[in-house]
Amino acid sequence: MEAALEAAADFFKLPAGEKAKFMSNDVFKPVRYGSSIKDGEDKVQFWRVFLKHYANPLAHWIHSWPQNPPHYRERVGEYSKEVKRVALEIAESITESLGLDPTLCQLAHRLDGGMQTMAVNCYPPCPSPELALGLPPHSDYSCITVVLQSTPGLEIFDPRDGTWKTAPDTRGALQVHIGDHVEVLSNGTYKSVVHRAALNSRKTRISIASLHSLGMDEKMGVAKELVGGDEGKERYRESSFRDFLDSLSKNDIGTQGYKSFIDTLRIEK
Repeated sequence: MEAALEAAADFFKLPAGEKAKFMSNDVFKPVRYGSSIKDGEDKVQFWRVFLKHYANPLAHWIHSWPQNPPHYRERVGEYSKEVKRVALEIAESITESLGLDPTLCQLAHRLDGGMQTMAVNCYPPCPSPELALGLPPHSDYSCITVVLQSTPGLEIFDPRDGTWKTAPDTRGALQVHIGDHVEVLSNGTYKSVVHRAALNSRKTRISIASLHSLGMDEKMGVAKELVGGDEGKERYRESSFRDFLDSLSKNDIGTQGYKSFIDTLRIEK
């Protein structure tokens, strides 16, 4: 975990020209570098640079990752393998908690052959952190997201009292988010976690989010065991990872009028 954070930090310290090799606004690119640092355009500023790349199957994608720093592929690759193992164990527990037959649901099996996206984020010191966010409020399209952070900054929205709470600074711990597709699978029993990234004026914060979802075109729908009879009706439409990317390309997070992906899936009563 520490080695992965160090490798990520070293990538963002590279010369601008080296990082620009991966610069793209195309959300379908399997490896892309970008920035959401804006100044003077909105009431709330966004302050982040990022590197995103696919990681499953690792042998297929790792050769497209940055070659510099030289240890990046080895360290982040090893972390991606281990964090995937954690995500699959969590998926098995979710299936059990919902009372679903694992031979029918096969959530862990589907994730094992599905998409894993590593979102490596750098939040530089911000001169006015009270006027900016690293990332605006959102939920993840994934089934499960596992977050590793160098310092506190992840904030979770608590719908019980309408407040934002900072995730505790527990060194060596991983933060696990339920994503939109588990909310869909569970027909709303689980709720995707709305979160944002806060900033500080003193130090750079690094985070690595590992997002685990089904295959690019594989649809996630409500588990059939959770609808019909006393269970009620389906509350969500089915969708795929590609559907999310299509939505993101037309409806970028943080823009005026942004509508979250999960909101587009809810079936009106």
